[in-house]
Amino acid sequence: MARNTRATSNKRAREKAQQERNKEKHARRLENRERKGAPVAGDAGGEDPDIAGIRPGPQPRPDWLEELDAEAKAKKDEEADEAEASQ
Repeated sequence: MARNTRATSNKRAREKAQQERNKEKHARRLENRERKGAPVAGDAGGEDPDIAGIRPGPQPRPDWLEELDAEAKAKKDEEADEAEASQ
């Protein structure tokens, strides 16, 4: 009695597809490693632009925060003046 060889050929096709996927994954991983290890194009100075000019220790308050504090203080002073005027 002859055996059906379709299962064997299907299995071989699946195995071959899996090997191909593994090769693609490996190539993609190598490419990612190389890309992460390579210096960034805009990084000529060697200093991170996000932290350039920052000194250790307390930092000065940003201008926008100073403006918000000034507005809040002015509003609080107005409310205090209105409260004194109504008494």
